[in-house]
Amino acid sequence: MTDLVPIRRALISVSDKTGLVPFAQALAARGVEILSTGGSARTLREAGVPVKEVSEHTGFPEILDGRVKTLVPQIHGGILGRRDLPDHLAQMRQHDIAPIDLVAVNLYPFEATVAKGAAYDDCVENIDIGGPALIRAAAKNHDFVAVLTDPDQYKAALAEIAASGGTSLALRRQLAGEAYARTAAYDAAIGAWFAGQQGLVFPKRLAIAGTLKQTLRYGENPHQAAAFYTAGRRRGVATAFQVQGKELSYNNFNDTDAAFECVAEFDAPTIAIIKHATPCGVASAETLAEAWDAAFRCDPISPYGGIVAVNRTLDEAAAEKIAAIFTEVIIAPDASDAAKAVVARKKNLRLLLTGGMPDPAEGGVTWRGLAGSFLAQTRDNGRVTADDLKVVTKRAPSAAELADMLFAFRVCKHVKSNAIVYARDGATVGIGGGQPNRADSARIAAWKAEEAAKAAGLPHRLTQDSVVASDAFFPFADGLEIAIAAGATAVIQPGGSIRDAEVIAAADAAGVAMVFTGMRHFRH
Repeated sequence: MTDLVPIRRALISVSDKTGLVPFAQALAARGVEILSTGGSARTLREAGVPVKEVSEHTGFPEILDGRVKTLVPQIHGGILGRRDLPDHLAQMRQHDIAPIDLVAVNLYPFEATVAKGAAYDDCVENIDIGGPALIRAAAKNHDFVAVLTDPDQYKAALAEIAASGGTSLALRRQLAGEAYARTAAYDAAIGAWFAGQQGLVFPKRLAIAGTLKQTLRYGENPHQAAAFYTAGRRRGVATAFQVQGKELSYNNFNDTDAAFECVAEFDAPTIAIIKHATPCGVASAETLAEAWDAAFRCDPISPYGGIVAVNRTLDEAAAEKIAAIFTEVIIAPDASDAAKAVVARKKNLRLLLTGGMPDPAEGGVTWRGLAGSFLAQTRDNGRVTADDLKVVTKRAPSAAELADMLFAFRVCKHVKSNAIVYARDGATVGIGGGQPNRADSARIAAWKAEEAAKAAGLPHRLTQDSVVASDAFFPFADGLEIAIAAGATAVIQPGGSIRDAEVIAAADAAGVAMVFTGMRHFRH
């Protein structure tokens, strides 16, 4: 085996014809014989590139509506035959099998066909059979064959061929690895689709495939390596266009995703300010600028160096307020030209535009890595409406309290457990989370609300006459009593504790309204 393999014969059969013609022209100019099929052959012929149909090369016609084109010994033998084994070479001569030194194949667009909602039979017809077989054969015999599965690989292959007259073993090994990764991802998509067709959320074998979008400077900490992969079409950081600013870090990606998912919960103009994947202020208002003021008032310290998400086109007034403090990232469905001009004054501030909002009710599966394993669960797409609530106290909430309760409970869904959220007038006024007991979360949120009131020069704590939301039931009355002492007049919680009667009695004793949702929103 030699390191350098000259390219004398290439097989090209691609669905994605990006860059196909110039690539084939470059090969033909070096005297490479090009074998091809169907649409690829037609495209090359129309461009004046000398091409030989596979059926002519093999003496066997395409059959079964094109389902069998390359699945013949003359093709796979030419790819799989080892050039360093006399017995292989003798058999190839005996059966008139010519060596193939380069295979350029990309696959039927199965993923795109499924994504556009095609019918079952159309999806099945877009499952490539010959393509993966060619790719895997060429990748296995990479000692002698180069395999290209993406138009992005053409440039590197041509550069090496031009410089040395062939491909190096190092390049062929790299391409082989990428080829197997591509067929693995393709099969993962097909397997997931079939599972979905059978209503299986968690099939016996679950394969997860992603496409590398960005290698990051480091991970959560500087000593950790990291990368960003895309694996789906949900609107957010994966689909966003970065208008300006520095490269996003691992923590930026994580926090920005949390911010955008949180703000997507709301219909009115809303702003969510996130720090370390946890909301430090969320508010809905008539305008984004008003929403910013209310969200910032909840915690005027934590937003510095934070992430800001909006659920409307970012306008100039809101951009001015957000850019007035040190902000790492703004993510929005769109931005006005005036808003972009404001953000442009802060060259390091990242502005991400997604083109739309994710649907909070959309299904899907999320994963979390464990040692030697991972957990999978359906997305927390649960949403509570007024019709879902059960009033369990003597006093029912007022219309204003009810609106704030629903707002607070939606924010609570995005706060680390144990989560407590105080809200008033469509804005958070105190957030506590990530504590091992609910009473501490209630206490921390109330304390932060006191500090925020002092910073704003207000004579009373922000939680006065507020509502309070809890992501899970109150196991004892102590957490509720802390919220009542902080000024809460109404409570929304899932219910379900063995001490619910004790908690309800405490609410009744204080004249507080309480509703049960019947739905928990733990977040770990």
